[in-house]
Amino acid sequence: MATTNDLKNGLVLKLDGGELWTVVEFQHVKPGKGGAFVRTKLKNILSGKVVDKTFNAGVKVDVANVDKREMQYSYLDGDDFVFMDTETYDMVNVERSVVGDAANYMLENTLATIAFNEGNPLYVDLPAAAELTIAHTEPGLQGDRSTGGTKPATLETGAEIKVPLFITTGEKVKVDTRTGEYLGRA
Repeated sequence: MATTNDLKNGLVLKLDGGELWTVVEFQHVKPGKGGAFVRTKLKNILSGKVVDKTFNAGVKVDVANVDKREMQYSYLDGDDFVFMDTETYDMVNVERSVVGDAANYMLENTLATIAFNEGNPLYVDLPAAAELTIAHTEPGLQGDRSTGGTKPATLETGAEIKVPLFITTGEKVKVDTRTGEYLGRA
């Protein structure tokens, strides 16, 4: 158990009958009239739903026991992603629904942080940027370099992103794993 004073981004709470929520944002508010409170934005770990919730200051909240481990993506086994613990070399199968959008930016041997609660994987967290190769994109035309436009490109993982017109097939690019945006050449 913790109080609302202990809230911080990334903390996982057990609310509403055992559902797991992670704190995305929090703000301590002390109005001139009335008691202090904490305004939070919480994200449901299983459904991805984001809600705003307000707690009175000093109220006790149930903190979930979350174990974060660095793991390496090994291979795809049917619909499961198989990760290897970098310390114990144990293999763990993680369902596609848990991996989510991270699958768009993972190649074999990619390092990721996986959060576990009571032995069950909750979510997969990748580094902020990934270096991937463009598998296919239409060629840019002469004069396109100065327009600042974008075109669709397919990454080696199969994900589609928008890249500047001067990027060609076979180039390595940096991609933001949280938003899927092009960051630059690798």
